Amino acid sequence: MAQYGDNKLKVFTLSSNPDLAHEITKEIGVPMGKSSVQRFSDGEIQINIEESIRGCDIYVIQSTSSPANEHIMELLIMIDALKRASARTINIVLPYYGYARQDRKARSREPITAKLVANLLETAGATRVITLDLHATQIQGFFDIPVDQLLGVPILGKYFEEKNFEDVVVVSPDHGGVVRARKLADRLKAPIAIIDKRRPKPNTSEVMNIVGNIDGKTAIIIDDIIDTAGTMTLAANAMIENGATAVYACSTHPVLSGPAIDRIQNSEIKELVITNTIALPEAKKISKIKQLSVAPLIAKAIINVHEQRSVSTLFD
Repeated sequence: MAQYGDNKLKVFTLSSNPDLAHEITKEIGVPMGKSSVQRFSDGEIQINIEESIRGCDIYVIQSTSSPANEHIMELLIMIDALKRASARTINIVLPYYGYARQDRKARSREPITAKLVANLLETAGATRVITLDLHATQIQGFFDIPVDQLLGVPILGKYFEEKNFEDVVVVSPDHGGVVRARKLADRLKAPIAIIDKRRPKPNTSEVMNIVGNIDGKTAIIIDDIIDTAGTMTLAANAMIENGATAVYACSTHPVLSGPAIDRIQNSEIKELVITNTIALPEAKKISKIKQLSVAPLIAKAIINVHEQRSVSTLFD
């Protein structure tokens, strides 16, 4: 491992995704920051930073994935500890931003929890956020500090480019994902199709209609989050019923909650390609799932931010 030249750059991890954090430190060429997370008998979280960080630029790796509330609380306590230990900057690396789906008032008397989480991070003392594929890009505006949103499409796109499919169509599982599907389609030089669906309540969906030509094509469904996999598997089954020869699926954030694994295993999806923004337990590692690493991308972003260079060059 080549050693990074500036010892003022320090990376710490909390408990949501330590494997990814260690990959990132290896890519950068810095040792993992020394800290510990413990819990009292009543569940209260205690964090100890076990080295001097005075005047340092700190990067904390923490996906606010399940259990989201625990991981958010860990992060807030860590930020407070870093601020009180005189860190120069506190940069929060959120490979997955939990509560991002609560980004607006869809009905009366609903909270906008994505904004609340942004307020909490800022109030605790965060000075910058680096994240991947926010569920809604306007969440960047919920912060009054810089937010760098990296994209998963180049990583997913490169994987499918190497497969050299001959007749491909990129499918958006809903109208909201068309921009994402277009970005992947541009990389693969392929047309897009859109699934017109209705979602009567959270975590349920009903395929209504397919807009676009998929007959005789290899379909690649792309979404930012795959949660219970209801949308993805219904879409895959609809693709085959409407003439697609094979269906692949990809997603940046593998939440994979509840019946997701069983649904994927029993679906028409030939392969589900995901990234490691969320740690994947051994029980969820099935043969249909291919996991790609975002560590090189995040490491480059951290170095560019630290060296005050452009981050937008990483979007391609």
